[in-house]
Amino acid sequence: MAAERNWPLVLRLGTAQTLAWGSTYYLPALLARPMADGLGLPVSHIWAAFTVALLVSAVLGPLAGRTIDRWGGRPVLMGTSVLFALGLAALSQVQGTVGLVLAWLLIGVAMGSGLYEAAFAALVRLKGTGARASITGITLIAGFASTVGWPLSGWMEAGFGWRGACLGWAGLHLLLGLPLNASIPRASALPEPVRDAPAGPQAAPGHPAAPPHPWTAWALSYVFAATWFVSTAMAAHLPTLLVASGATLAGAVAIGALVGPAQVAGRLFEFGLLRRLHPLLAARAAALGHPLGVACWMLFGPVAGPVFALLHGAGNGILTIAKGTLPLVYFGPGGYGQRQGLIMAPSRVAQAFAPLVFGACIERWGAGALWISSALGLSALACLLWLRTAPSR
Repeated sequence: MAAERNWPLVLRLGTAQTLAWGSTYYLPALLARPMADGLGLPVSHIWAAFTVALLVSAVLGPLAGRTIDRWGGRPVLMGTSVLFALGLAALSQVQGTVGLVLAWLLIGVAMGSGLYEAAFAALVRLKGTGARASITGITLIAGFASTVGWPLSGWMEAGFGWRGACLGWAGLHLLLGLPLNASIPRASALPEPVRDAPAGPQAAPGHPAAPPHPWTAWALSYVFAATWFVSTAMAAHLPTLLVASGATLAGAVAIGALVGPAQVAGRLFEFGLLRRLHPLLAARAAALGHPLGVACWMLFGPVAGPVFALLHGAGNGILTIAKGTLPLVYFGPGGYGQRQGLIMAPSRVAQAFAPLVFGACIERWGAGALWISSALGLSALACLLWLRTAPSR
């Protein structure tokens, strides 16, 4: 019954996250070229401004998490709805490079306090260690952000231009996102001693849990940064890689379209069959997905492209959940928001530079760049295997 009572909250937060991701992270894929053409700028300027926004979000993540730890997620997420709207409205009015960067800076502030990490922290603040199923539910819904966001951005751009599309997204944040985030239950403010108390894993009464190994947070931070670098690189360059391997452009687009549904399928699998297992086991299997897909691709060529897309997508979907659940398992709910912001900050930096760095690797080695992404996936798996002994030390 408790899980059933959680679904209205999960649905509201998941819908708000779908809006947040679709109007920011997935926005340049459809609007970067029209923006560049309309402003008379190279398209690289648009992506550079977007990179700045991601870097700002990495810096502000810990502060946003600490605020959620103190006051709950409702006021923070409501504020980010307003910031998203202001940033997108400002973006619709830019006339040059300076205005472009300033608008994306404002959007970056909102991203640092309004995407998955903030939603996860809001749930943990309300549900404590029982937030795992709700975290999975949010990622299930928001997994359709690109599926919804890209067609909607394309439709608005075709009918009203890129400026109208940005204004349309701004309006949706005020008309839909703000009421959804305002409907989140209030969390009572925590006094300073409770807020600053040391956090730890959950234990049975009278049997304190052993503290995690001192390097656990660093290991998790590396795992998430490496895997997010890979997922962002694939999102930006997968069609190019497929064409470089011999696939046709139409085939590359069709194969790339499998990644989104595979992510949702992976999250459903985690929610159904894996939810009773330790999330570390699911994370290990998920980290192996990309390297296995690369091995199939390299052995069999473009014909194995769909297998790669399914393995990579499913693994990425499960790892998105692990980003919320593993810190909760190892450190407990106390101070979760701030710790989550710190652990995920390197991931934001890796995400910001992934398209540029991996694009340079493709230019140098072509499809051979996949060996680099595969090595990163295997190194993340090695860290997850090491974490097996961390809680008992």
